[in-house]
Amino acid sequence: MMTVAQVSKRTGVSVRTLHHYDQIGLLKPTEVTDAGYRLYDDGALDKLYLILVYRELGLSLNEIGSILDAPDYDRNRVLEHQIQLMQERVEKLQNRISFARGMLMLGVKYMDFEGFDPKKIDEYSQQAKALYGKTDAYKEFEQKQKNRTAEQEKDLNAQVMDFFVRLGKMRPCPPDSEAAQNWAKELQAFFTEHFYTCTPQILGSLAESYAGGGSMTENIDKAGGEGTGAFAKQVIDIYTQKRL
Repeated sequence: MMTVAQVSKRTGVSVRTLHHYDQIGLLKPTEVTDAGYRLYDDGALDKLYLILVYRELGLSLNEIGSILDAPDYDRNRVLEHQIQLMQERVEKLQNRISFARGMLMLGVKYMDFEGFDPKKIDEYSQQAKALYGKTDAYKEFEQKQKNRTAEQEKDLNAQVMDFFVRLGKMRPCPPDSEAAQNWAKELQAFFTEHFYTCTPQILGSLAESYAGGGSMTENIDKAGGEGTGAFAKQVIDIYTQKRL
């Protein structure tokens, strides 16, 4: 048996929280001594672990209580459910890390992302993963980016957006026209010079993000006119197919 203080020290849960769990019936002590001391056995500690995991997953105390007090409560089933939820959480976290890194590689930091919706992050995660898989490219990007001044970044911002302004003015010429294909070639060279070696595969990943339908597409369309993001993908797809 362990006292409240011992449980608190072992688990990091405050004595006050343990008392609260007892008061609301979420985690009752195994035994209360004549002197009023709460004691907890291994079974109580196991239940506390389940509570802590579910709290970490964002469940309310009422929701946790309903799960643990259900008539058909099964410890193994609950643990399997916890594992599944944690795996989903890890995957979402990895998606967000990939997206954040992908934002750097995609040059998103050089675009006006006013009105960016954080709920759209998962929408872009696969695009970012595909791009960030190029570890050497990311290292190259970091090397080129680290010594740039704020003024230089601002200038790059203008240059990136100018590409889409120019592309928007080319429409309605077909995506396989000489002008459009030269635009794709210039864009590839620009990214190679300022960010990383822009292979046809990376350029294709960029194209996917340009026409992805999220905030990136909205900002590109804002610069070049409605449909510029989708048109950019058509142009780049033709350009890269000839080089893959």
